[in-house]
Amino acid sequence: MAKIKGAIVVDAVACKGCALCVEACPSKTIGLAKEVNAKGYNFAYMAVPDTCIGCANCAMVCPDSCITVYKMKVAEPA
Repeated sequence: MAKIKGAIVVDAVACKGCALCVEACPSKTIGLAKEVNAKGYNFAYMAVPDTCIGCANCAMVCPDSCITVYKMKVAEPA
């Protein structure tokens, strides 16, 4: 049976670092970068990429629609 793996892409320029996505992530995948964007905000990013389940909670709570979620099926080894 295939397993679902997720990935997110954050628009780092538009992200204002509110951290709502960090709190909403059940798998603790998202963190705030130490670097800042052009506006001076620490933007969100995938801190632990292997743990993303593609639930899209982060995208739903983002007030600026900065997050795009992708899901893919990954075949489990036989």
